[in-house]
Amino acid sequence: MMHTAVGWHVELEFQEDDTQTRAVALVRLPDGTEVKAHGHASRHRVDANQPRVGEEIAGARALNELAMQLLTKAHGEIDAESGRISHPINV
Repeated sequence: MMHTAVGWHVELEFQEDDTQTRAVALVRLPDGTEVKAHGHASRHRVDANQPRVGEEIAGARALNELAMQLLTKAHGEIDAESGRISHPINV
């Protein structure tokens, strides 16, 4: 039996100002499609300015949305191939 190693590279980009952090997550799949998702974080006015924390929150939210889009895509492909409706699990 032959095993094939497959890898995906996920890109995360951030835009920040003093109170907002926005993240975009992008993955290019072997089938040529790109899946893109966004995340956002806001700093409360009394919190210290910690850009890394904003990146972690916005990045996590973007990756979570990316995961949900990938699940939806995969289940759509299952449905198209099988002719039935699959049921994605909630994460």
